[in-house]
Amino acid sequence: MKKLLLLLAIMPTFAFSQINLKVLDEDGKPVTQANVSYNNQNFTTDDKGFVKIPIAESEQMLSVQKENFRGFTKTIRTTPKVQNVNVLFANIERETQIQEVVFQKKGKPKVTDLTSIEISAKEAQQVASLSGGVEGLLKTLPSVNSNAELSSQYMVRGGNYDENLIYINDIEIYRPFLIRNSLQEGLSIINPDMVQAINFSPGGFEAKYGDKMSSSLNIYYRQPTKFELSGEASLIGGRLSTGFASKNQKFTGLISGRYRNTNLVLNTLNEDTDFNPQYMDLQTYLNYKLTDKWDVSFIGYWSKNDYKMIPKVKEVDFGSLQTPLKLSVFYNGKEDDQYKNMMGTGTINYKPNDKWKFTLDGFAYQNREQEYYTIASAYQLQTFDPITGEPITSYDVGGQIDHARNDLMVKTYGAQFKTKFSPDVNTDFEVGFKFEKENLEDNTNEWQLVDSLGYSTPRDFVNPGTLDPSQLRLRFNIAGANHIEPTRLSAYAQYSKKFFWGDNRVFVNAGIRASHWDFNDETIISPRAQFAIKPNWEMDMLFKLSGGIYYQAPFYKEIKDLDGNFNPNIISQRSMQIIFANDYEFRMVDRPFKLTTELYYKKMDDLIPYYLDNVRIRYSGQNNSEGYAYGIDTRLFGEFVPGVDSWISASYARVKENINDRGYISRPTDPRFRFSMFYQDYMPKFPSMRVNLTLVFANGLPSGTPVSLDSEGKPDFEAPYKYQKTLPSYKRVDIGLSKVFIDQKDNKVNGGFWGNFKELTLGVQIFNAFNINNTVANQWVNDVSSGYNYPVPVRLTGRFFNVKLEFKL
Repeated sequence: MKKLLLLLAIMPTFAFSQINLKVLDEDGKPVTQANVSYNNQNFTTDDKGFVKIPIAESEQMLSVQKENFRGFTKTIRTTPKVQNVNVLFANIERETQIQEVVFQKKGKPKVTDLTSIEISAKEAQQVASLSGGVEGLLKTLPSVNSNAELSSQYMVRGGNYDENLIYINDIEIYRPFLIRNSLQEGLSIINPDMVQAINFSPGGFEAKYGDKMSSSLNIYYRQPTKFELSGEASLIGGRLSTGFASKNQKFTGLISGRYRNTNLVLNTLNEDTDFNPQYMDLQTYLNYKLTDKWDVSFIGYWSKNDYKMIPKVKEVDFGSLQTPLKLSVFYNGKEDDQYKNMMGTGTINYKPNDKWKFTLDGFAYQNREQEYYTIASAYQLQTFDPITGEPITSYDVGGQIDHARNDLMVKTYGAQFKTKFSPDVNTDFEVGFKFEKENLEDNTNEWQLVDSLGYSTPRDFVNPGTLDPSQLRLRFNIAGANHIEPTRLSAYAQYSKKFFWGDNRVFVNAGIRASHWDFNDETIISPRAQFAIKPNWEMDMLFKLSGGIYYQAPFYKEIKDLDGNFNPNIISQRSMQIIFANDYEFRMVDRPFKLTTELYYKKMDDLIPYYLDNVRIRYSGQNNSEGYAYGIDTRLFGEFVPGVDSWISASYARVKENINDRGYISRPTDPRFRFSMFYQDYMPKFPSMRVNLTLVFANGLPSGTPVSLDSEGKPDFEAPYKYQKTLPSYKRVDIGLSKVFIDQKDNKVNGGFWGNFKELTLGVQIFNAFNINNTVANQWVNDVSSGYNYPVPVRLTGRFFNVKLEFKL
């Protein structure tokens, strides 16, 4: 009996303080019968390449050995209680097997893009972010910039929001087009709970990715292996997901629905407004394996986003200590916007052998957007005595009416065929062709009337007391009815090869891409290449060089001019890029770290000048600008805390343009210096208490230019040279605190009601922890007496506490 009690007493030590060791070869297959030595004991991996090892009471060396494989050693500390160690064995016989430049875990899609950054799907679920888990993590990378926490859109290396590709399972995804304010955005289309792999390239990407100038984000959804049910509930929304798999694993499915309402967050704005933003979506991913060679899959997506707003009163304090200013605005009217999206994708995969793979995708997408508002406002601009605080001067009293009845219907459907030939494990040939039919129906009626002291502006000057016979003039009027049904064709071919050059490992990727759009009858050719070399040095370093010619193929937003009409003479914007990068992997305090440094330069021409209004891009409709961009990105990635990954990012970049040969000025997205951090931690004695933190500091962007038209109603290209004023720096800290009550490691519960739960976590999220008044844009208010335009800041959200409960059955 005493022996039994002693056994029961020591069992938790071995159950909950252990090393989960998994050994795989370069093809992702388990390495069986590998010899493991640790704490003067010997172990052997099983048929799955797995072995559980009790953690010693003191720091010990772990060693893994097997014939024909290079050995592996690692120092194991006593904390955390559960340590997952994954070993990728490299075969000594390099003539037949060459080590991958980019390692892939088993089950994940093979990625050959050297510029790609892999992001953890688990961390995307845990990060405290208002804009979405995946995009929230992206914004902590050095190459990515954003100054709007509610928006899932982002800027990369000085590009704008429209220059980024997004793929889900290799199918290109579109974002809503009429969004002009981050308050209108709902959840990102990417559902972190369904994600298996995330790969992001900030530039210099492969030829198989489409025609955009800045970045490529490729998301792969996962396939469940058994029944699962998980959910989330918080003060701003919820999620419910379920997955299943048949007994023979041939049929799998994943279904997830989400709801979100940011009303409580928007109430932190310093204004009296009734908000009712509601967002909901439903996504499904189904797979069926017909035979060992054939399988089919389907992705379905439906979303509905309603944004209703009734503004009442708004007061903004700005200016300086010597000249404090205050803008008081009183509103009458409302806004009612609707965004509905649907997408369906069917895929057939045929893999006759290990060398060939054929994929056929059929897709259809529909986006229905409605932007309706009529809002009248009366404002007063005052200055105050800096000592007494009493108003001393009223610079301007006036009002304006903003009106819009904008409707957009976008339908696209088509098919793409891709084939991949791999004569050996180190060589890939890839070819693809895509046919896409587009249907765009756009009806725009948008205008703004500005009135100051009883006169509409802009207006010709008349002497006081003299009747002004001029007509009532709108500040701008954009109206148009457009309907086009163009066809877009594209194709690519690329070659990838891994080989040894002496004792150095080398990777080469080269390809070419071609595209034709019959709306403007333009054909573009885009050659791209990547090269990497890993010298046989004692220091673990990888050098990479990539570049090519990248085009921004025009679509709805680029072809629409400020008259509201589609311009068939617009052509693709072009960017010639070169990127040099270095990855240095090392160990510090006996933990793995990786320092990545990238230098880049872009030469751009045929650019279309644009106006940046909050998060909306309005293009001028002319290819009359050229520009350049350069910068440096650095990121230190590793285990700042044992067992969890964190990183620190820093970057400096400039992007300039020259409009009509007037000289180079900053583009509205000129980023300059930026610092960010994603940090994870836990309490050593209580590892179920966890924290993650995101920190961002970014120099303010040029505020951009209000939509400006000349006396003939044409875009005023003088305006960017007159109105630019840099916004204040963007500073923000978001913190996520969580307590894990149930998991499958240290906090496993057996039996009873709670035994049904695999995971149960309660968390508190603190958004904008230091309650910093960030600015997303400027609203320009004119002082009619002096003609001076005052940039009035448009503020972002304040501090908000969110409570979140997550579970998994």
